[in-house]
Amino acid sequence: MPKEIKKKSAAREWIESIVIAIILAMFIRTFIVQAFKIPTGSMRPTLLEGDRILVNKFIYGAKIPFTKIRLPKFRDPKRLDVVVFIYPEDKKRDFIKRLIAKGGETVELKNGEIFVDGKKLDDSLVRKIYYYNRGDFGEEGKTIKVPENSYFVLGDNSVSSRDSRYWGFVDKNLVLGNAILIYWPLNRIRLIK
Repeated sequence: MPKEIKKKSAAREWIESIVIAIILAMFIRTFIVQAFKIPTGSMRPTLLEGDRILVNKFIYGAKIPFTKIRLPKFRDPKRLDVVVFIYPEDKKRDFIKRLIAKGGETVELKNGEIFVDGKKLDDSLVRKIYYYNRGDFGEEGKTIKVPENSYFVLGDNSVSSRDSRYWGFVDKNLVLGNAILIYWPLNRIRLIK
């Protein structure tokens, strides 16, 4: 009889350990950091097809599942952050792009360059990229005002990126987190800038 009790307690310990590990993994994935795989080349050369990345979810205030409530944030998204968000045209898909402008700012693409509030965006992260005038929100000579509580985002590979030039703005409530690290493949491990 004592052996049966030991077997039950050992099985119970295994089950408890597995349940705790699953709960902990779900908590981390929901509120702290989540892994994503890059499916397309829309963010080349920053991110390549097949790159696996980690996204910091708590920095902008992780969303509590099945609610509109967010946890307290450490900071708001900043210009040129690489952000992961729920695609505005298909809520079942996640997208990744570079944040260019915030609510209240104006954006214009002119001669392949980005102008925010009339000033050329001259940062090394975007300086070497030619931004094509495409879509309803990216026409040459058209100045777009970003609505409050929204963001204007662009892919680093302007020629093959479906981004704010085509479908408009990302509501701040759709932002999931900040892409921070490429962890796979091994030869591409690096922080994301």
